[in-house]
Order: sequence, then structure tokens, then C-alpha cells
Amino acid sequence: MDTSDTKYKKSKFELKKMRFHTIKWVKPEDLNPNSTLFGGRLLAWIDEEIALYAIIQLESPRIVTKHMSEINFRNSAKQGDIIEIGIDVVKFGNTSLTLKCEVRNMMSQETIITIDTITMVSVGQNGKPQAHGKTKIEFIVDRLKK
Repeated sequence: MDTSDTKYKKSKFELKKMRFHTIKWVKPEDLNPNSTLFGGRLLAWIDEEIALYAIIQLESPRIVTKHMSEINFRNSAKQGDIIEIGIDVVKFGNTSLTLKCEVRNMMSQETIITIDTITMVSVGQNGKPQAHGKTKIEFIVDRLKK
């Protein structure tokens, strides 16, 4: 692709090698009255993807969303668009994992939404924060080698 094309713009997340994990197809039931992707649907997809990522990284099914920073809707998506959800780790805390997220339209490469920080917390059976013991990103393939 010609990078001089004005339609092609790299976001700050793409420059840092954001890992895109999930692809979604925007269907009629995902639309708002303006015939664009409903923000609430997109946020639900993001929350689910972030939770799954944190569960896998922290090797615990007991993970909750604690905080999302400002949510910046930059572009919209319409029916038939294919979007991808990218996440990356910002930091590991004692009981938490902080991530960032970018969603982009695969067709236009435009960023739809960015969230600078999403904090996920590991909790015990009592619902209180619990240390998870992780300090770095691990890939499942590396765990299988152990």
C-alpha cells in the first residue's frame, strides 16, 4: 500500500504494534437509528474481548472490569463493515492488568474508537482483589512448551 495516500494514516497504537485479536462483522442488529454501529454494542464487544484476554493472561476466570478511561469515538462503522478489536498491555499491577484498546475498520483502516486504559482486576471467591502473580505477557504457545 502506498503510504503517501491521504486515506492511509497510522494511529499511535498501530505504530506500537497493537495486537488485533477479534474480527466482527457489523450486521443490521448492531446498528443505531442513524444506521451506524451502536456505541453500546461496540463497548460490549470490547469489554468481552478485554475480559477474555485478561483471563488468559492472568490464568484466572475471576476477572472484573474496574475502570475504562475516556472513550474516544473517532469514526463510525456501517452495516457490512468488518472491524477488528486490538488490545495491548499497558502494565501489570499486583491484582490488576491495565490494557489499551483500538478498534479499526478493516475496509478503510480508519480508527473507530480508542480507549487509553482499561483496568481489569483479579478477584477471589469473596469478590475482593486478589494477587495474580503475573508480571509479563505470556503467549499460550510458550506455556505449552513448559
